[in-house]
Amino acid sequence: MNATLARLVRERAQERCEYCKMHQDIQGANFHVEHVVPRSRGGETAESNLALACPTCNFHKSDKAVALDPESGETTELFHPRRQRWEDHFVFRGLEVLGRTPCGRATVGLLEMNGDRRLRIRELERALGLLAGSP
Repeated sequence: MNATLARLVRERAQERCEYCKMHQDIQGANFHVEHVVPRSRGGETAESNLALACPTCNFHKSDKAVALDPESGETTELFHPRRQRWEDHFVFRGLEVLGRTPCGRATVGLLEMNGDRRLRIRELERALGLLAGSP
């Protein structure tokens, strides 16, 4: 992947993970430009298939494209940042990210978006005015 394409993805995401909305500025590790549809599943290295992901989301997502909706128990596709709007599938309740749809719930569960460490980071983000959706 060339540097221009990687920079475009980072700028488009405003240095936030496009899954959990964590901000790059207070993370100990660099965020990854990742393939939404993994290359192992035929995904292309193109702007339309790239997203910025924090290391935790990228690790849990790995090469997966589907997960179980914990409410229905049915397999559903994971959230696709290039084809879907975050607000349609997720909402913040305090510091937690909640899934509003089967896709959202499956993504929250698979990516473990509300683990203790993530909640502590969001608490710090809120204190610094970096929490997604904060004024």
